[in-house]
Amino acid sequence: MPERPAAREALARVADEFRELPGPARESPPDGPLGWAGYDASRARAAERTGEEESVVCGTANVEGTRAVLIAFEFGFLGGSLGERTGDRLEAAHGYAREHRLPVVSLVATGGSRMQEGMLALTQLQRVARQSALTRAAGLPQLAVLRDPTTGGGWATLGAGADVVLALPDVQVGFAGSRVRPQDADPAAYTAQAQLAAGAVDAIVRPEELRETLGLWLHLLTGGASRNPDAPEAPDEPEAPGRPAAVANEPTPAPVPAALAATGLPATGWDAVRRARDPGRPRAEAYLDAYFTRRAALSGDRCGGRDDGMLCGFGIHEGRTVAYAAQTGTATRPAGYRTAARLIRLADLLSLPVLTLVDTPGAANDAEAERQGVGAAIADLFAAVATARTPLTTLLIGEGGSGGALALAAPGNTWATPDSYFSVIAPELAAAILKRPADQVRSTADQLRLRPQDLVALGVVRGIVGGDAVQPTTP
Repeated sequence: MPERPAAREALARVADEFRELPGPARESPPDGPLGWAGYDASRARAAERTGEEESVVCGTANVEGTRAVLIAFEFGFLGGSLGERTGDRLEAAHGYAREHRLPVVSLVATGGSRMQEGMLALTQLQRVARQSALTRAAGLPQLAVLRDPTTGGGWATLGAGADVVLALPDVQVGFAGSRVRPQDADPAAYTAQAQLAAGAVDAIVRPEELRETLGLWLHLLTGGASRNPDAPEAPDEPEAPGRPAAVANEPTPAPVPAALAATGLPATGWDAVRRARDPGRPRAEAYLDAYFTRRAALSGDRCGGRDDGMLCGFGIHEGRTVAYAAQTGTATRPAGYRTAARLIRLADLLSLPVLTLVDTPGAANDAEAERQGVGAAIADLFAAVATARTPLTTLLIGEGGSGGALALAAPGNTWATPDSYFSVIAPELAAAILKRPADQVRSTADQLRLRPQDLVALGVVRGIVGGDAVQPTTP
């Protein structure tokens, strides 16, 4: 079992200059709202044992150069459970974060809602959910670090509901705690590693690396350099959920990356296809490494899946934060489309520009992909791109296979490298549908007008990018 450091020890491991926020005062009847016999005595023993007055400690601190509101659960205080006073503190912490425009980091270690307060304890989850929604609507990022254990309502709100979810190795994570899950349940399913595989956790982070990792994420998600410095200041509190008024500070689009390979244009459609399918062609990882000085990855669709063929995250380019979603040349799975949609919506809320790299033969079309809702996942990505108010920039770096590629492309701001193509359908499949013999595949490729220069002439892409990042607008 992983160690369970106390709340203040957990804070000291990741932050400096911690300043505790005062806990709101609440009068309660003897033994709490239910009159639960012995409840006051239990709280008194917990306070004496831990030195804390409640199950959470809230305050501000400096995490590797970024000021943030930190919430740390004290598991030694009644199992880190949530009661009315816990809800008061969490509400106050989020309110302070919005008032002072600070990100929120939750160091979670909880067994769930407090039995001794009955349904009043459970309804604290609604309070927490509302505060999280208001903070998100204000354009402020929320991060969670999962300690041991993270179960019940704490996992289902502050944990799983965060924008970025990090977990310490081997910690217990799951909605059902160890004493309430089925006796024959596989314990391996209730671990951080299992949640990572299921797309609910972004990364497993070793304790000695947590401070640096949190600092990087906070730096990335509060990338203020991406905003227009001449835009007016935003109000601290949005009047209603939705994109905050802060987006008056519109970011400028991400610059188009330079091409990393061939600079000459293909002579024929089949030449374009052959180049794009060349196994030696630069892929997404090479482009991301060349474009960003530092980056951190999101992982998972929050719906039970992940796709290693879709790389999503945030990085630093020329001193400012840019979000990215990049296909790696494989057929994209439903989880990949959902993760990209998640990335774009988060970037939109934080008013950060987005770069997408298109490179896929198309959407996965096997039976399992259909069972996982590939059509709905593509539709959701199309919607995320169409409704984003933050600027998107797209570079076609390889294959652009049908709607599975187009879903990731920015309307009106898509560019192409010389070793790429975009097509309504693969030439081989087009020939098969038209009942043409195999020797007509190459001529079919020409008819599809899928070369980069054809795409410019058709107005599908804005221009062709060379190795020096020059962006011509004519073929």
